[in-house]
Amino acid sequence: MAADLPQAEIGIFGGSGFYELFDEGAQEVRIDTKWGAPSDTYTLGTIGGRSVAFLPRHGHKHTFAPSEVNYRANLWGMRELGVTQVIGPCSVGSLSPDIHPGDFVICDQFVDRTNGRADTFFTHEAGLGVQHLSAAEPYCPAMRKVAVESCERLGIHVHDGGTVVTIQGPRFSSKAESEWFSKMGWSCVNMTQYPEAWLARELGMCYVNVSLVTDYDAGLGKYAAVKADDVTRVFGENLHRVRDLIADMVPNLPRERACSCGETSHLFD
Repeated sequence: MAADLPQAEIGIFGGSGFYELFDEGAQEVRIDTKWGAPSDTYTLGTIGGRSVAFLPRHGHKHTFAPSEVNYRANLWGMRELGVTQVIGPCSVGSLSPDIHPGDFVICDQFVDRTNGRADTFFTHEAGLGVQHLSAAEPYCPAMRKVAVESCERLGIHVHDGGTVVTIQGPRFSSKAESEWFSKMGWSCVNMTQYPEAWLARELGMCYVNVSLVTDYDAGLGKYAAVKADDVTRVFGENLHRVRDLIADMVPNLPRERACSCGETSHLFD
């Protein structure tokens, strides 16, 4: 972390609607990283007495497509700010008739179906050496527990666990692709969870995914094909629920980590 920068405990990636979460006195911080420029400036403030850094992963004007987001810079900037726990809310399409629009899924697994994305900090140019790290349990169990408990407290219908398959985007899945994902038993489909969640783990950060279901994906044949306007509309209609959830989660996140997510942080000292 950089000593001359303001510091935060918790990081949040999301859309511009999350700025409203902050108490008074939030400040903007611009960071240039060794991995290039993050998607936007970071906003630092407090939520429920905890210090938080927020970054719109696509830029505040939604400038960057999912495959264009500089995930390494975004996560590295969070590290420079001292963040150790990251909340990654996102919209997803349902791959199961039992997971409905308006539901929340707190995922415990991902499947990567992207291509060409920069998905590791352990490159030759970085001089960190080759590291073969386990991705068996990519999401923080302690943060997941807090998220599920917050959903239950707020009366949000939540699925505790699930697999999100990350596609390249910006296009949606073909019907054949979506049917395949469903037959594999995966829960939902998204365009940004990989490599965001994995890069957090490489840096030794805890990461929790909060998935808001906006639609049934194309493979659930009795439903209409996904349209971007519908996804945006449903997400907008439910944004207040995501904000309420984060506002409840943040003060309840552990102040001392007892999970194993931070085991790799020493590799960057």
